Amino acid sequence: MGFMMTDNISVLARTPGLRTDEIEVVVTTPTFKRPDHLLLTLNSVRAQVTKRKFAVIIMENEAEKREGAEAVKPLFDSGAVNGMLIVAHDRGNCNAYNAGWLTALVNFPNFKSLLVIDDDEIADPHWLENMCATREKFGVDIVGGPQLPIFEKPEHRKWADHPIFYPHYHETGVVPILYSSGNLLVGRNVLEKMGMPFLDLRFNFMGGGDSDFLSRTVAKGFKLAWCAEAPVHETIPERRIQSDWIRARGLRNGVISTLVEKRKRANEPFGKARTVAKSVALLAASPFRAALKTVKSGSLAIGMYHVHIGIGRVLAEFGYQNEQYRQPEKN
Repeated sequence: MGFMMTDNISVLARTPGLRTDEIEVVVTTPTFKRPDHLLLTLNSVRAQVTKRKFAVIIMENEAEKREGAEAVKPLFDSGAVNGMLIVAHDRGNCNAYNAGWLTALVNFPNFKSLLVIDDDEIADPHWLENMCATREKFGVDIVGGPQLPIFEKPEHRKWADHPIFYPHYHETGVVPILYSSGNLLVGRNVLEKMGMPFLDLRFNFMGGGDSDFLSRTVAKGFKLAWCAEAPVHETIPERRIQSDWIRARGLRNGVISTLVEKRKRANEPFGKARTVAKSVALLAASPFRAALKTVKSGSLAIGMYHVHIGIGRVLAEFGYQNEQYRQPEKN
């Protein structure tokens, strides 16, 4: 499949003398109004302990002030960072990812693996090597890794056990499904097969485009694994442990769950009815699951997550969407 750069992508910087044909791994990072943390993220990528030749693509998604791009551009211009700095002019989470992944395919003809790290995360020094080694060991196409929360205040560490911040798996190995692009390896073969747009723009401001993408890759027959030894550390600001944000994220995750399942069952007999029935059943069971989880965890907020998921799943049947990324300053 042939790919071409589009008019809504601009190249701001490219490392002088960049040998694109030698690159084995491409690391992509979308950014939006986090210039200070973007530098931390980029420095953690620069510090990777590996012999693999890799390049970085930063996707600036704030096309006016471009604060993130301005912060990192000198590193590309000077050759301190190997790769490309682009602007994804169309706003939205999915647009930023799509722009970066397309840029990788067009400009780096021989890369085998593409990694994703967000601009509020810091990579472990062996992150890149362990993600790639896990792909090779298990012969899979996609690898996920843990996003370990780092809370701004020590007293907030109790939130680490909340399902929103808790890793989905704890042991390295083949897994049936992954949910997040916050720490992800995607094979070039996957991107070529899935085609543009990789992430569905319906999820652009709601999130969940990554979960939907991963669900579709499984349906296409691609194999997934988890690498517990390749963590990234996600900075959690204080606003993300406030009750309204936690509740909104739970409702949003419920909506995403319904939308992803609807697509998955679109061609099944009674697929829509089965999705509705599952949503109603989860909502009906959620108070009991919440009670058990509250007793086990000692936290009502953790227990209520199941209720929020159930409500979100049912609300999705009525067209409800919680677009948390519409107001990034509140996200």
